[in-house]
Amino acid sequence: MISVARLAFFVGMAGLVPFIACIAAIFAMPQYSVSLLNYFYLYSAGILAFMAGVYWPIAMQLDNRCYQQSPLVTMLLSQVFFVVAGVGLLLSTPAQIAVYTLAYLALYITDVRWMKEYWPAWYLRLRLVLTLVAVVCQLTVGAWFFLLHSSHGL
Repeated sequence: MISVARLAFFVGMAGLVPFIACIAAIFAMPQYSVSLLNYFYLYSAGILAFMAGVYWPIAMQLDNRCYQQSPLVTMLLSQVFFVVAGVGLLLSTPAQIAVYTLAYLALYITDVRWMKEYWPAWYLRLRLVLTLVAVVCQLTVGAWFFLLHSSHGL
């Protein structure tokens, strides 16, 4: 039987594939860049909402335990990131670049700063790697977008 840590590692790494594949496709097929950019941010929103969703079941388990975070704070954290993920889809591309980059960083900081006691150490190490790759992907797409538009005089 596979361990939870190993399964989380494989699922987490698989979750990075669409980020990286979309960036490769943007560079390889620039004629489809508008559609690919939309897919990239749709996937970014989905993963951000998925990652924030983990706080909800934690909040429901807090009633019988003594943790520093209240269930209300934990549920609100989940909702804040979920709303940011959804609202980010409605923004212009420059705003999306900033929102999703900052949101992924904020989600990791939340995990390390306020939710640390809920996670095993291996999970936080995995989250660091996944967050770094996701943020590098966000910044790569952002750099590509701004270089493309600055070269066209926009």
